[in-house]
Amino acid sequence: PYTTLFRSAALKHYFNVSNSYVLRKLLLVLFPWRHKPWSRQQARHASSSTGAGGQQQQYASIFLPPRDDLNSPDMYIPIMAFITYILLSTVLAGLKGSFHPELLGSIAVSAMFVVIFEIIVLKIAMYLLNITNESQLLDLIAYSGYKFVGVIVTLALSEVLTGGNGTGGWIGWTVFLYTFAANAFFLVSPLRN
Repeated sequence: PYTTLFRSAALKHYFNVSNSYVLRKLLLVLFPWRHKPWSRQQARHASSSTGAGGQQQQYASIFLPPRDDLNSPDMYIPIMAFITYILLSTVLAGLKGSFHPELLGSIAVSAMFVVIFEIIVLKIAMYLLNITNESQLLDLIAYSGYKFVGVIVTLALSEVLTGGNGTGGWIGWTVFLYTFAANAFFLVSPLRN
């Protein structure tokens, strides 16, 4: 008795991506301003059942996988962005001479804590507001992980544009504010449909 979270069919759906999807989705996360429509595409899935009257054909709507629908959440980009964030943070610490092996674990744990805390807050808010939707836990994890794309861009651009001085100056704050606004727009736009 596995839950839906750990069934391989449920996970396969979130990793059904292509190279072109990943590139287009990264561009969408970073530049969501002109994208339309935001609704997810569905396909009709036929299933047969046998009842007292014989064979019956039933149809159910299922969401298309990410490969076929740019608006579908995936787990590939969030997981790769999470890992890249950890590695980039430790590389930047190494360039500043403050790297130690425990840094990998501490950054991973703190980033994981942020994602888990965000999902718990979302679940509590959905319960308190009596919001029932078709969103699964994996959808929330995927959407929560897209923030790491903006974090990576902010860290990398700030480090390059400031000559190694990090995100403390006005350039770092400008890049951060842009990626924050883009991520907020990316996450809120599907809710308007």
